[in-house]
Amino acid sequence: MMRQFELVELVRSYDPNADEGALNRAYVFSMKAHGAQLRASGDPYFSHPVEVAGILAQMKLDCASIITGLLHDTVEDTVATLDDINRVFGPEIARLVDGVTKLSRIELQSDQTKQAENFRKLVLAMSEDIRVLLVKLADRLHNIRTLRFITNDEKRRRIARETMEIYAPLAERLGMQRMKDELEDLAFAELQPDARNSIAARLEFLRDQGATLVPRIEAELQRVLRDGGLAGASVAGREKTPCSIWRKMQRKSVAFEQLSDVMAFRVLVDNVGDCYHALGLIHSAYHVVPGRFKDYISTPKPNNYRSLHTGVIGPERQRIEIQIRTRDMHEVAEFGVAAHWSYKQGVGNTEGPQYRWLRELLDILDHASGPEEFLEHTKLEMFQDQVFCFTPKGDLIALPRGATAVDFAYAVHSEIGDTCVGAKINGRLLPLRTVLGNGDQVEIITSKAQRPSPTWERFVVTGKARARIRRFIRTQQRAQYLDLGKAIVQKAFRQEGCEFSERPLEAVLKTFNCAAIEDLYVAVGQGLVTGRAVVAAVFPQRQDRAKVVSLARARRKAGHTDTAVAIRGLIPGMALHFAGCCHPLPGDRIVGIVTTGKGVTIHTIDCETLENFADTPERWLDVAWSNNDGETAHVGRLNVMIANEPGNLGSLTTVIGKQGGNITNLKITNRSTDFFEMMLDIEVADVKHLTTIIAALRANPVINSVERARG
Repeated sequence: MMRQFELVELVRSYDPNADEGALNRAYVFSMKAHGAQLRASGDPYFSHPVEVAGILAQMKLDCASIITGLLHDTVEDTVATLDDINRVFGPEIARLVDGVTKLSRIELQSDQTKQAENFRKLVLAMSEDIRVLLVKLADRLHNIRTLRFITNDEKRRRIARETMEIYAPLAERLGMQRMKDELEDLAFAELQPDARNSIAARLEFLRDQGATLVPRIEAELQRVLRDGGLAGASVAGREKTPCSIWRKMQRKSVAFEQLSDVMAFRVLVDNVGDCYHALGLIHSAYHVVPGRFKDYISTPKPNNYRSLHTGVIGPERQRIEIQIRTRDMHEVAEFGVAAHWSYKQGVGNTEGPQYRWLRELLDILDHASGPEEFLEHTKLEMFQDQVFCFTPKGDLIALPRGATAVDFAYAVHSEIGDTCVGAKINGRLLPLRTVLGNGDQVEIITSKAQRPSPTWERFVVTGKARARIRRFIRTQQRAQYLDLGKAIVQKAFRQEGCEFSERPLEAVLKTFNCAAIEDLYVAVGQGLVTGRAVVAAVFPQRQDRAKVVSLARARRKAGHTDTAVAIRGLIPGMALHFAGCCHPLPGDRIVGIVTTGKGVTIHTIDCETLENFADTPERWLDVAWSNNDGETAHVGRLNVMIANEPGNLGSLTTVIGKQGGNITNLKITNRSTDFFEMMLDIEVADVKHLTTIIAALRANPVINSVERARG
């Protein structure tokens, strides 16, 4: 464990202006607060915050970050409070410790919550002060270094998995390659011990075999650069980590022996011009491997990583990867955002993060559509298929890519999903089927009278939304089929001159494989059993009265309210369907055609499609409009011919709008130089409403003809 004076000296070695008194106070405060607490390894708990502070000091972070590292567990694990820290160390340290404490509380819930939620909160915390995340990363690094002392196998694997999926990618996003490599490798050792041991053994074998090869390649590259005028360049060989080797083997489906860049060589020079000079010298001396050159200097990675990468058939005919960068770029590549603190620029600023790199990072967050757009730049495969949206109160909802406003509503709460009627996305009223993007703010408009629509199932993508909608449809469809089936059976009894009673139905349930009378009604409503078949089973002596009904007679009988089944209360799209061939409207004489498994389709009595059912009179059902059917919108279809002149289409739509109609579909079916023929679907209340619109259209001189579509 690092002693007090050693920590202070380490910080002062790179920051002579560090507050030595505050560091000493923090060391003593933390030691007293943690007292006799022990870690799983048996070491005093105090050793953990000291090691975290040491990791932060090795990253050369500012004094406030080191103090936060010493104090980061005091509020969570001891009797010390945030007010105590604020009183002794000031508001900046208290704010940083509070941020780390909140992240630790999130971490404790991670086996109950989704990793994505964890990641989201980490990013939001990072957007307030990056140092909170840097302390948390150091905390995680020390925890995973001591992971072997935890005896619970499942807990060890959970911590390793969380490290691999959240903390290592975040370290990479911040450009902290050295920390990312160590986090990843230690987690990999826990999650894939056999694979890591195998790769480590092969690397050891290569090291023994090529003990002199690497120095020879380094010396040869150094000579090429020196002869080309870059005497100050340095060359070093670098071995890839077992985890990155394993990933590449998985991604490319190749064996270890087939990898060509297990060893990479790094060239460090003084300035950007020398980078390109060194690249030219190496490309002049060796054959370039096609497709291996990448210029991250002119186009840096999102985490500000800058370097030239190239692959060549280098010294001794070895295929090698070479990275060329300046020494400043190398420091950024190793330590990322931690490489640019204010003391290095001679600015003694202790009032929070005022650094250029952090302002740029926060600028991305401020001008992105939301903090989670930041996440997309991490190139994390596990999150590439997600979008993150906000509620009006600022709560964040994670959804699959392609999710709609209905998915969002169900994600907030099942009841909100069931009753949603509209959505304001970024302040604009948009359709419920609108696909959401990262950072969208979504306000759901609800109505107690609303119910889930069967059409929603066509565009929702989340399992929760689809399951709720399907459950509602199943429940409603059964209720609709039950009501329809009961009405059909009652009508069949009346037609046979019998008084309806449910008691005789109980005797024939087994005949139709039904457990209860409700199941029989549902089967009739679905068209699996006819009402006449039920009556025939109840009164077998009346079977000889079955008649063959002609199409003309069926049409004459249809719509007589004394025997017709009222379609009152039936929701279109469930047990009831309006035919698309004739578009029946309230006021039309109608007939129902029972379709097996789908309920009843309503046609107008003069629909040509009915000819197809002339031979199956048992499928015909007398139906009638209920008294309130004119209160809901129905679709009527018109065929219109209009003169092909500017403004005529506008006149057409204006007439329809003035008469209270709403065009839901318009299709030009035929066009010539003089005329357009088109088909219009218009929402109307009933036949009378449609007739009024037709009359108004015929009175307009630009419209040549208007007819109601039939079939």
